[in-house]
Amino acid sequence: MATETKRAEVLLGNGAIGRGLIEAGCDIITGYPGTPSSEIVPEAVRFSREEGLHTYIEWSVNEKVAFDTAYAASLTGKRAAVVMKQVGLNVAADSLMSAAYTGVAGGMVIISCDDPGPHSSQTEQDTRLFAHFAKVPVFDPSSPREAVGMIRAAFALSEKHGIPVLFRAAIRVCHAKQKIAFGEAERSDRKASFEKDPGRWAATPAFRLILHRELNEKLDRIASAFESLAPFNRHDLDDGGGKAPLGIIAGGVPWAAAQDVLEAGGLAGRIPVLKLGAPHPFPRGLVDRFRERCETVLVIEETDPVIELLLRDARGVLGRFSGHVPRAGELLPETIHEIVRKVASETGAGDLPPAQEEAGLADAVRDLDLPVVRPSLCPGCGHRAAFFAIRKAFPRAIFTSDIGCYTLGLNLGAVDTVLDMGAAITMAAGFYHAHRQDSDDRPVVATIGDSTFFHAGLPGLLSAVYNRARFLLVILDNETTAMTGMQPTPGTGVKADGAQGGRVPLERAVRGCGIDWIRTEDPFNHERFAALLKEAGEHVKKEEGGIAVLIARRPCHVNDRSVRKTFTTKVEITDDCDGCKVCIRRFECPGIGFDEEKKKAYIDRLWCVDCGFCLNVCPKGAIREVSE
Repeated sequence: MATETKRAEVLLGNGAIGRGLIEAGCDIITGYPGTPSSEIVPEAVRFSREEGLHTYIEWSVNEKVAFDTAYAASLTGKRAAVVMKQVGLNVAADSLMSAAYTGVAGGMVIISCDDPGPHSSQTEQDTRLFAHFAKVPVFDPSSPREAVGMIRAAFALSEKHGIPVLFRAAIRVCHAKQKIAFGEAERSDRKASFEKDPGRWAATPAFRLILHRELNEKLDRIASAFESLAPFNRHDLDDGGGKAPLGIIAGGVPWAAAQDVLEAGGLAGRIPVLKLGAPHPFPRGLVDRFRERCETVLVIEETDPVIELLLRDARGVLGRFSGHVPRAGELLPETIHEIVRKVASETGAGDLPPAQEEAGLADAVRDLDLPVVRPSLCPGCGHRAAFFAIRKAFPRAIFTSDIGCYTLGLNLGAVDTVLDMGAAITMAAGFYHAHRQDSDDRPVVATIGDSTFFHAGLPGLLSAVYNRARFLLVILDNETTAMTGMQPTPGTGVKADGAQGGRVPLERAVRGCGIDWIRTEDPFNHERFAALLKEAGEHVKKEEGGIAVLIARRPCHVNDRSVRKTFTTKVEITDDCDGCKVCIRRFECPGIGFDEEKKKAYIDRLWCVDCGFCLNVCPKGAIREVSE
């Protein structure tokens, strides 16, 4: 156990997790950025540097690569961690399922950050269910401070039982802030020593059956340990023999919110609470003993009914299956307040007043009459220029797109589908083959970001070339992973710690997939970019043609501020504007507003960055450069 030092700092939950990794003596940390997990890796870099450690930390090209890299390190006896968001765990699932069987040598922790809501994800999936599916233990912290200690416990458990361990931090832990007292960082003296054992590390199916039986035995032992895993698994029942009319079972953030509700309502101690911070393997004895002392139990958890499913006996259990807890969406404190209030009243456990809004705050916000603005690409974003040109060049096309800032091409009418990372390319191939069966040459245009292309686009493009699909692929290269916090990509060659690594030019990667038609252009060079789109479309249709790839390269000006020096074109909208709203619907720049009384567009100087691209937009020529 690390000893506490005098230093303390208010940290984001992700910072606390990064600190926990360094204090636990983690030797190797890998990851792929994704909200809500993105700050863990850079914070680990910061703390490693501050402590003068030589922790190896990398942004990997995707979550599976990150997992496999960390896993190999764990097989040498090093402590390793891999960081991702919950949908990233899907990408690493194949490796995780197998690693559970083969086990680890050094401790390995898989940090998967969940996004109940969802706030910035395709799904609300629950990593605790994945732990049940993969047959690995899982920890579920309720606060940043608890996360630090849980990380150390997760490594210890992993090494004791030779098993990878999942660490599920939900968004309200990742993005909460709390004062963290720093412990002493463990200075690892572990030396890499891989002991060859092909029967285990390269086990064939026959031996996997043996490993599966061993895994089940490990889980049985861990479940016994979880029965008394204080302070993570515990309840506050007294030693008396009486039964409580109502008990609450919760874990993670819902446990913390339930505690606050009970304390604020004067019901703390009157309604006992069982905390399951380590819910799998399920500590059945602990749970059964708690249930015996309660007439009814209310299960509060997000996002899926994991604990509720594992209870087996549903008698006297209220939760998602009974309709008392919503089946989707984040369980906000006010939501939990109303759940507890209703159930406490139904069971006679006590009266809880309705949740009260902070005095005057909601009214004050309403009085501001603030406009509701949908998510939009930044003013001056190169993606907007690219989408505008694409939509204009191919009005009949099917537009497949991907996960990233450019998903907001929806607002410009240039995105029809978004499934998951890499699907822009694979779905473009699917649309092509489906229409080709009907001799329909409807164009298909796929858009994908540079980081996403490296993450999951390469295999899809290889497959499309191999199977002779035909479509236009526009790689929107802003030279960063913008949506998740400006992390570097292989195209920049910058590593997680800021050092220079090996640069992989997009053009070279695309050519390696078998693409012959490759062009690169700044989408702000509108006429040239539009001409290349037309040329690409013709190449796709030629008998000797094929897939065309146009790289729309313009650095993100939020990340690379030098780009702003090119924004020197001040524009105005003249009285020639007839209110057609083409600039609003087709270009959707926050720098262009619309006066409903005058029925005319105007330049909103609060948002306009003087990029000047909108000079290409108005069909009436009503947008013009301001003369000096």
